Amino acid sequence: MEHPLNLTSFLPVEFQHHYLHVVMLSVAVLIIFFMGLYVRTLRSEVPGKAQNFFEFIVGGVGNLADSVMGKEGRPYIPVVLGIGLYVGVSNLMALIPGLIPPTSNLNTTAAPALFVFLLYNFIGIKKHGFGYIKHFLGPFWWLAPFMFIIEVISHLARPLSLTMRLFGNIAGEDLVVVILFMLVPLFLPLPMFFLMIFTSVLQAFVFMMLTMVYINGALEEAH
Repeated sequence: MEHPLNLTSFLPVEFQHHYLHVVMLSVAVLIIFFMGLYVRTLRSEVPGKAQNFFEFIVGGVGNLADSVMGKEGRPYIPVVLGIGLYVGVSNLMALIPGLIPPTSNLNTTAAPALFVFLLYNFIGIKKHGFGYIKHFLGPFWWLAPFMFIIEVISHLARPLSLTMRLFGNIAGEDLVVVILFMLVPLFLPLPMFFLMIFTSVLQAFVFMMLTMVYINGALEEAH
């Protein structure tokens, strides 16, 4: 999808085509990095609005993780929160004039999806060892060969689903806003911007929730 104006519009076309989303991804990482540095300074005994906001986010994710993954999943809360920040900040970059969201590119949505896939399988193998294969064999031994094929396909579909869901929502919104802005550049796109804020946060929440569900499934004993 071509964008009429962004921070790399003044650069050669070849650079824009190959490296635009790498630049945008780097900007997202820098935003998260400086956000982390800022949060570390918020240690007041009488918290202000910013500290209350970040404590609300961290506490909310922690409580949600406890309800989904249980106590065994607590060591993975920072990873889940990090993934949520990556997706959320990348999505919300569409609201900043001159920037495009990295998550409107398949490569940058596939990266966290593949990371989650490798992560929860690593967690399952780490906890259960070779017994982790029982998660793919079903409840009855005589169904094991058939269930193994189904479960493998199901697990391989997870990163594809995470990738396409995030990409489709963000790229679609980005395209709609560009079209509306070209047609009516003043007031009509405003409702779409508010919708983008909602869906950007929602997609980050969904990504975190599915990550926690997958981790919880890897931690559970096979039945």
